[in-house]
Amino acid sequence: MEIYLVRHTETVCRKGICYGQSDVGLLEPFVDQFENIKEQIPTDSVFFSSPLQRCTILTDYLADGNYQTDVRLMEMSFGDWEMKKWDDINPEELDPWMKDYVHIKVPNGESFTELYNRVIDFAETAFPSDMAKPIVVVTHAGVIRSFLCKINNLPLKEAFQNKVEFGQVIKIVME
Repeated sequence: MEIYLVRHTETVCRKGICYGQSDVGLLEPFVDQFENIKEQIPTDSVFFSSPLQRCTILTDYLADGNYQTDVRLMEMSFGDWEMKKWDDINPEELDPWMKDYVHIKVPNGESFTELYNRVIDFAETAFPSDMAKPIVVVTHAGVIRSFLCKINNLPLKEAFQNKVEFGQVIKIVME
């Protein structure tokens, strides 16, 4: 089975803003980037997308409207930190999370373990084992890092070893 993990293109958020599950738009112009992504994936693919617009706009372009959304593909919930500058987050909350983001939940949000568990649940239930067509998943960096940790047997605390750029396509072949 071929799986293509695609990260959305750059958003309208300035650098330094925490925007996990906030539904922010894409930075325009993006059509050239979309075309570049489209050239990297098979035309006969089955498409899945995060329901956030930064993914659905891209998926709609790639799949001509023929795709499924799934909330399990949403980025990590940063709860109370959503749309704040990272520099403005209370260090008493941020520092413990930075030391152990795998287990510590963001206030009113998620831990990386919770994100990982929902992503793996998606992967184990959404992909039929006999799928003959390639699968394209348009999603977010945290979700892609979760997939890569699972596939590469990488401990979650090492998730950020996986660099995931805006608009990047990662092909995985599952036996």
